[in-house]
Amino acid sequence: MSSTTTVLDEPVHSSISLPSGQTVRIKSETALAVDEIPIIDFSAIWSDDIEAKKAIAERVREASHRIGFFYCQHPGIDPKYAAAAFEQGKRFCALPMEKKLEVDTARVPNEYVGYHKMKGYNRNKRKQQDLSEAFNWAYDPSYDPQAVDKSEPSISIWPSDFPGFKEGLYAYHAQLLQFARRMTRIFALALHMPEDYFDDYVKHPEAGMRIIHYPQQEAAAVDQNGIGAHTDFECFTIVTQDGNDGLEVLNKDGYWVKARPVPDVFVVNIADCFMRQTNDFFVSTVHRVINKSGRERYSLPFFFGFDRSKRLEAVPSCVSEENPMKYPIMTSGEYYHYRATNAKAGSS
Repeated sequence: MSSTTTVLDEPVHSSISLPSGQTVRIKSETALAVDEIPIIDFSAIWSDDIEAKKAIAERVREASHRIGFFYCQHPGIDPKYAAAAFEQGKRFCALPMEKKLEVDTARVPNEYVGYHKMKGYNRNKRKQQDLSEAFNWAYDPSYDPQAVDKSEPSISIWPSDFPGFKEGLYAYHAQLLQFARRMTRIFALALHMPEDYFDDYVKHPEAGMRIIHYPQQEAAAVDQNGIGAHTDFECFTIVTQDGNDGLEVLNKDGYWVKARPVPDVFVVNIADCFMRQTNDFFVSTVHRVINKSGRERYSLPFFFGFDRSKRLEAVPSCVSEENPMKYPIMTSGEYYHYRATNAKAGSS
């Protein structure tokens, strides 16, 4: 697919400050329908063919450095798991508000799990609140096929008397968890490191997930978002979209690019911890959702990160005497708390 963007001759429209410290400039609120995000065939990811995996990795390297987004085709996961998770999410969003508020995220201070109310946020300070609601759940070792210690309690909260919900969501989560561990091996090869370079980082990963519901948006993008422009925190995100448009990616020229849904294909994007650890070689790209599809939209993002106790030291292939590490070394847990404090200060 082409990496060429049609650049419009117009001034900067606005700028946004992000919790990561970035300030991004936006030249237009209108998203372009151009092919900047490549579709990569991942069918060899489960094989022992190292050359086939290196071929995938080179395409991942190019996309992760240039735009920080790519489509993942043929991931080897039965689509029935995603379909079942979408159905469970729709069941939850259709519940009466008082039932959803049983698991209001406010009941779990300093955590991101539970129910996030419709119009509960306004990330970019638009005239109207972000038009979405979500249910978030966290990593639970009892649902991790590779967990050594399955006794550690999860921080997630679940609605009472709602059979099938937790099980349906974790069934898909477990599939994505195994895929994400394989994906870290592709990323290691993409960084020209040994395939097992990140293996110790993902034995006890961060692996939160959410189901997000976006009603059809009537307001203009300049006045309201589904989810406002942001970057993700962890290492990378795997997004399962339904069949409706909405996800938009900000390219390096300051223009929004549509990340249109492709059947049975994930969208993968680089997040802040990976950008930091690769010394900015991989890029954590700003994105948002504007649902102008004319239909309700649902998505299932899976946020995969390294063990919070692991230090975010620079990947050796990403530093040199001419290109030293740009960031102070800290664990991903320390960085998480720094970002959370910074975001709270910014929102107040």
